[in-house]
Amino acid sequence: MAFEVLDLRLFLGVVERGSITRGAELVHLSLASASSRIAAMEGAAGLPLFDRHRRGVTPTRQGELLASHAREIVGRHDRMRLELADLAGGHAATVTILTNTAGATLLTGPVTGFLHEHPDVDVDLVQQPSHRIVAALAEGRAELGVLADNVELGRLEAISLGPDPLVVVVHPGHRFAGRAAVAFAEVLDDDALVGYSEGSPLEEHLRSHAVPLGGHPRHRARFPDAGSVCHAVAAGVGIAVLPARDVADGLVGVPLRDGWAARELLVACRSWTGLSSPARALATLLRGR
Repeated sequence: MAFEVLDLRLFLGVVERGSITRGAELVHLSLASASSRIAAMEGAAGLPLFDRHRRGVTPTRQGELLASHAREIVGRHDRMRLELADLAGGHAATVTILTNTAGATLLTGPVTGFLHEHPDVDVDLVQQPSHRIVAALAEGRAELGVLADNVELGRLEAISLGPDPLVVVVHPGHRFAGRAAVAFAEVLDDDALVGYSEGSPLEEHLRSHAVPLGGHPRHRARFPDAGSVCHAVAAGVGIAVLPARDVADGLVGVPLRDGWAARELLVACRSWTGLSSPARALATLLRGR
């Protein structure tokens, strides 16, 4: 059997979105064309690749097997195009790095240095929650990810970039300032929280841990970056939960006693040996920092 790369991209889009209609949108095909291609793939395989139901489709066991191979084939095809374009002196190769909030701060210096040393490479840094980074890497939608170690990595390969604990950030006069540690439940009881803008990976992470406690973070203000959050905390607007590395001078970072707050920061990929040349160079830089 022989599948075109477009067929495999469509197939992965349908698996990801759980819908032939939405999968077709990802690869810019009409629904009729996408349905015809999926039917042809199933005919060539001699087996059903999806179970159809009212809410969409889910891959069969055969479909899951095909998806695992399709991710590798599509990923290798994309890396081939990037490396050929690099050799031909065409468009700059682009390395996509998915990162959680802490990684975005950590990566600024290394990525800037990398871009200076590799003028023929572009870097696209995209913030996402750690669990979504794992899914994107596994499906070949990005080559590198920087994420916390409190998610299941599956078959991804990863190494530690060092500790990345979350702390409660307060001004020196706050009642938490002299504490050895604070429980997240106590933070949720505070009426004056400062946090990141809606949609931030860190805010989504904190919200997921607030739900089991029966609480919900109540923010007085939201800002797009750690510097602005710390400025608001210093001005007495409220308290915040941030990675320890982001606590500004003059403020106090009180450890969270909750186990999930004691994190390691990882750099991960599907396979170190399977990375494109630009991604491999950047990963080597991050691993040796």
